Amino acid sequence: MKLKLIPLILASSVLLPGCFEEKAKEAAAPAAPAVSKEDAVASVNGTYISKKTLETLEKEIAERSQGQTFPKEQLLEELIQRELLIQQAVQKQLDKSPEVIERMATVRNSLLSQAALQDYLKANPVTDEEIKAEYDSKMANMGSEYKARHILVKTEDEAKKLIAELEKGGDFTALAKKHSIDPMGSEGGDLGWFTADRMVPPFSEAVVALENGKFSKQPVQTQFGWHVILREESRALTPPPFDSVKEQIRPMLQRQKAQTMIENLRKNAKVEVLLPPTPPKQEEAQPAAPADQAAPAPAPAPAAEATPAEPASAAPNADIKPAEPAATAK
Repeated sequence: MKLKLIPLILASSVLLPGCFEEKAKEAAAPAAPAVSKEDAVASVNGTYISKKTLETLEKEIAERSQGQTFPKEQLLEELIQRELLIQQAVQKQLDKSPEVIERMATVRNSLLSQAALQDYLKANPVTDEEIKAEYDSKMANMGSEYKARHILVKTEDEAKKLIAELEKGGDFTALAKKHSIDPMGSEGGDLGWFTADRMVPPFSEAVVALENGKFSKQPVQTQFGWHVILREESRALTPPPFDSVKEQIRPMLQRQKAQTMIENLRKNAKVEVLLPPTPPKQEEAQPAAPADQAAPAPAPAPAAEATPAEPASAAPNADIKPAEPAATAK
């Protein structure tokens, strides 16, 4: 039976790096222990391929192909063909060419840097207590969310006239349906529930400053126009259960520990940067961008669709989101 190759997976992500990895070890590190026949799955011109090598390849393929597996015979055939190519390259002394040596050194350096990080994290693992402390810290600062309506118009005078009508007892929903140029105007300006950081700053600041059931007494200007805002309700955000986000927090804390380790190494090392600084580009001055670039389509609205920025102290961070309420009023 003729076994087919797996060119897209192995050639791009396993085959060539594997070659460089093995030759890098030979060129710049002590030779790997000899493989005995008892620990081998195949022999190619007297060179044994170990069971460990096949197991490692199986694991790599499963990870890179999102759980997809291949028959052991097919993977072994790939390893045999890889060994044939390695022997051919060594016979032609390609392993001594400057280009290959440089690439093998790059692979070796990458492996060693990853090994150093893994060794540090193994010696300094993220504990459950650290994860719980991070969770408690984030959940304590979750704040509130708000339910509001708004009427968006083009000019300040239009907004002031609407406020005057509201003060006389006008119905906010009816006025929004009649006058608002926002897409949600047809829904009475209903914005549903949102956190303050989902809106452009002038809008969110006005919402936070209002009391429930009160509307803005002064028009609120944003890059979209002029708003009259009614804050209907507010409530504390409900944090997600700890167990549901625990494994999202762990890699974030691992990255923080690794970053701290690297910063300490950098601080205690003697580093001389020899690369000359890049001269600044002469660019034409551009007008300042609005505070929030994410503008809804098709017509302007205050809501920003982008995910809120994480605090600098927590970057990179896990995407810890509040639990969805049982029912969301619209």
